Amino acid sequence: MEVTVIGRKVTITDALNDYAVEKIGNAMKVLSIDIPKAEVVLRVEKNRAVPCICEVTIRPKGHTIHVEEHEEDMYAAIDVAAAKVLRQLRKYKTRVIDYRMRETLKVDQVIEPTGASLDELMAELSADDEVVRVKEIEFTPMTEEEAMIQIDLLGHDFLVYTDRDTNEVNVMYRRTEGGYGLLKPKAE
Repeated sequence: MEVTVIGRKVTITDALNDYAVEKIGNAMKVLSIDIPKAEVVLRVEKNRAVPCICEVTIRPKGHTIHVEEHEEDMYAAIDVAAAKVLRQLRKYKTRVIDYRMRETLKVDQVIEPTGASLDELMAELSADDEVVRVKEIEFTPMTEEEAMIQIDLLGHDFLVYTDRDTNEVNVMYRRTEGGYGLLKPKAE
């Protein structure tokens, strides 16, 4: 297993590098999951109340586990991120690896988009809004169950993916009332 430590706006000392490799590496060794590579990004922001940020990204077999922690001390940020990585890996192991040993479940709850068109929604945006971050992603073909697992692993509220069976782009999202919703292209 390889742990890569990258510094942004901070110099990575040998002690900081060793500490990050040890903490993140131990989190992965505890659960004995074979993950070839982990990436740790350490950065410092000057204009924030909590300036030290530790981001950890692990990609085990078609899934992504991403943790971002903000603390006042870089070592504390690494400690908290390592604890979150351990929780996410435990969740990965119980939900994904154990899931593969069980029968595939079907998702029955599908939510169709209701009202406004994309043009109407774009017209409502004010001129002051701006894109603050652009992220390029790969649309990995997956099933609805795998999309729900990926949402839980990432800790996000939604996921855009390509359906393995229909080869169409779908959006899976977490509902505030509980459960998941699915946005599919309308069949013509």
